[in-house]
Amino acid sequence: MKKQKSYYPKPLEVDRKWIIVDAQDKILGRLASYVAGLARGKYRPDFTPSVDQSDFIIVINTDKICVTGKKLTDKFYYHHTGYPGGLKSISLRDSLKKDSAKVVYEAIRGMLPHNKLSRQLLKRIRLYRGSEHPHVAQMPTQIEIPSKEL
Repeated sequence: MKKQKSYYPKPLEVDRKWIIVDAQDKILGRLASYVAGLARGKYRPDFTPSVDQSDFIIVINTDKICVTGKKLTDKFYYHHTGYPGGLKSISLRDSLKKDSAKVVYEAIRGMLPHNKLSRQLLKRIRLYRGSEHPHVAQMPTQIEIPSKEL
């Protein structure tokens, strides 16, 4: 009797590509969800949840993202300094003015599973506020987010 064997991809066998995603006029949450799926490698036919199969992802034009509803004024990011009474908050509007790449990074980080693997995946995501990036030598391919995702 012949046994069936499952294929388990090894981390050294992964062929990593460079992908560009343009964030201009894209909704923040939908963009983050799509990039998180790309980062995990869920589009690959040999996807395995416990193996790092991520590609290098370049997100450009993060300063031109959109949000829906009243999130610009009603959504806040909080952090604590560690001192008594040290809870700090910043609105989404102010955070976008200060550093829009950080807003997109936090949205993508929230869409990934919270474990050691996601910390490895986040190292392969590059975010840029404008349309210029220094990764031309890697010959990245431009990917347009499908309209069904928006």
